[in-house]
Amino acid sequence: MIKSNKGAVFITGTSTGLGRATALLLDKQGYRVFAGVRTEEDAESLKQAASGNLTPIIMDITKADQIKSASEFVSLAVDDEGLFALINNAVTAVDGPLECVPIDDIKWNFEVNVISQIAVTQAFLPMIRKAKGRIINISAICGRLALPYRGLLSASKFALEAITDSLRMELRSSGIEVLSILPGGIVTPEQADKVEAGYQKTLANMSPEAQAIYGKNYRIYMQGAVKGNRNTGLPLEKVTGVILEALEARKPKRQYFVAQSSWQLRLNALYKRLLPYQYFYDTFYFDNLRKGMGLD
Repeated sequence: MIKSNKGAVFITGTSTGLGRATALLLDKQGYRVFAGVRTEEDAESLKQAASGNLTPIIMDITKADQIKSASEFVSLAVDDEGLFALINNAVTAVDGPLECVPIDDIKWNFEVNVISQIAVTQAFLPMIRKAKGRIINISAICGRLALPYRGLLSASKFALEAITDSLRMELRSSGIEVLSILPGGIVTPEQADKVEAGYQKTLANMSPEAQAIYGKNYRIYMQGAVKGNRNTGLPLEKVTGVILEALEARKPKRQYFVAQSSWQLRLNALYKRLLPYQYFYDTFYFDNLRKGMGLD
């Protein structure tokens, strides 16, 4: 392996989508990339697309033994240089009306999107401290604006934002930067397939009573989400470019918002601050969402 002059980076969730694209971009930019993947097939595919400076590592972030093994491997590889950045990208999305989501699925959502993010961060922090590096948490716009039918994803991203803020304060004395990237929906065909299969399964498992209450609106909303993941969302390159910017900034921002319409996002954020909380969600925000999508 050729020694990188830009430092070492560990990224979770690089089998597909944003994680894979980010790993390949940083590899191309000269970083020494360690990329967490789920399977040997994913590892081989990523390795074939990258240079000799990218090392795939099998790691399921919900498994403590795999986190430990991965952190020990990376620690030996980076030695006293330490780890310049940890990018917590792995995510799951459990969708559906909250009344209808099985409790085990809710537990899984928080296991992946919250608890495992902390577990990975704990394991890699000693290496980050050596390099006075940074932690980049991949959040989402719904970490600031809750969404209907994606309440669990919203809740876990709200939690991730709180964790990011707390870590930033706790690690300031160590010289470690902690920040989050909050993109909107991204064009990732693999994710579109998962979202579509997921909401169809949820619909099929609903009782007739639940279908009568939620079925139409849930279907319309999730079809919009699938369409965004297929072709109308953010290009991957736009989001990976912001991640690179956050990685290379001398003094990174606390949060990086990535959206199709930045002015509309800023306007919503302003209204959320100025309007009474209940009015913002119940009247302004949801009414605009409802009318725009044709929901009841």
